Amino acid sequence: MSEPQDVDTTSGPVPILAVVGRPNVGKSTLVNRIIGRREAVVEDRPGVTRDRVSYDANWNGRAFTVVDTGGWDPDARGLAERIAGQAEVAVSLADAVLFVVDATVGITDADEGVVKVLRKSGKPVVLAANKVDDQRTEAEAYGLWNLGLGEPVPVSALHGRGSGDMLDAILEALPEAPPERLNEVGGPRRIAIVGKPNVGKSSLLNKLAGEERVVVDNVAGTTVDPVDELIELGGKQWRFIDTAGIRKRVKEASGHEYYASLRTTTAIDRAEVAVLVLDGSQSVSEQDMRIIQTVRDAGRAMVIAFNKWDLVDAERRYYLEREIERDLVQVQWAPRINVTARTGWHIDRLVPALEKALAGWETRIGTGALNNFLGRLVAEHPHPVRSGKQAKILFGTQAGTAPPVFVLFTSGKLDASYERFIERRLREEFGFVGTPIVIQQRVREKRKR
Repeated sequence: MSEPQDVDTTSGPVPILAVVGRPNVGKSTLVNRIIGRREAVVEDRPGVTRDRVSYDANWNGRAFTVVDTGGWDPDARGLAERIAGQAEVAVSLADAVLFVVDATVGITDADEGVVKVLRKSGKPVVLAANKVDDQRTEAEAYGLWNLGLGEPVPVSALHGRGSGDMLDAILEALPEAPPERLNEVGGPRRIAIVGKPNVGKSSLLNKLAGEERVVVDNVAGTTVDPVDELIELGGKQWRFIDTAGIRKRVKEASGHEYYASLRTTTAIDRAEVAVLVLDGSQSVSEQDMRIIQTVRDAGRAMVIAFNKWDLVDAERRYYLEREIERDLVQVQWAPRINVTARTGWHIDRLVPALEKALAGWETRIGTGALNNFLGRLVAEHPHPVRSGKQAKILFGTQAGTAPPVFVLFTSGKLDASYERFIERRLREEFGFVGTPIVIQQRVREKRKR
């Protein structure tokens, strides 16, 4: 079982900063300076960074995502043109831009070309005059006022000179993440609608909202950003986050798809329960399985909605039941509903399923009840003997909820199969509908004689 992820419970979506500039101005070195560790590939030749690569950063207690882009030349051809395309996508989907210029070279035609695109984007821009290693170069940096992007911030990516001032300017340009507590008393519960492109996520949200609020098009991947909607259902308000479809593994994704998957992961992290929308008329795919794993890794409650049920005939139903047994065995605990978002058929079943999943996610068992259960379990089904030794469960406690986390103190390492057996029996005994369960082991060390 995986360790529970630390979740930042005080912030909403993390803002995104795109780092752009023409080739070899020191963007990746500057990214390393911002994130405080050497992760971005740095090499003294243009074009080493080809794709956009994202990193988590933090300054003065505020978190943001830094996206390093390839060298940007608006007049590029071939591979360079594709790199420029990646950078343009980065700008269009970022909240603010850090434009890096080599102060020792001054303004080039390529820099002016980038400025035109930045102005057109309307995004806030921080102008970093890089390679300012001493006071002499600092004077040259002020020549960059002529770019018309405001005051240049002199910085040395190599030596760190001026990086604090630059980070302060970045925080000013980035939007404040709205404070949003994960379990705010009385606040609307947060639901992320997830699934691969074109399974009907936006149609479902529109039907729930009762009006056309989200762009729906039969072209896969129309939705790129999550759109938050406060919707009243079953007599109370819910906050729905409609997410872009996860189409490919992040490393393989190109163009806006990379950002779509980045935003989707952020939406899952912000949510308390994920509604996984599957196309009932199609086989469960590897992409669907990957999204299930993302939700489980994030420790979120889950409901599975099989959409387009009007297209499911008797033969498809037969095969779908086999797929559920084979492919969804890891998430048998997730409530399943069959809906047709287009017509609204059975979408009233969503709220009871969500309430059931959230109740399971927040279930807590008393220590006495848990240890009585474990005592009976071990007496009926002891752990198998391995190399003449038998691991025993000495004591158990529930360390947390949302998701439920159990810590078992043992005399030896429990087999993974026995751990799964414990999870299965926990669910039979106490419910835990709609939620992953995290089991951690603490093996007692033998006292030395």
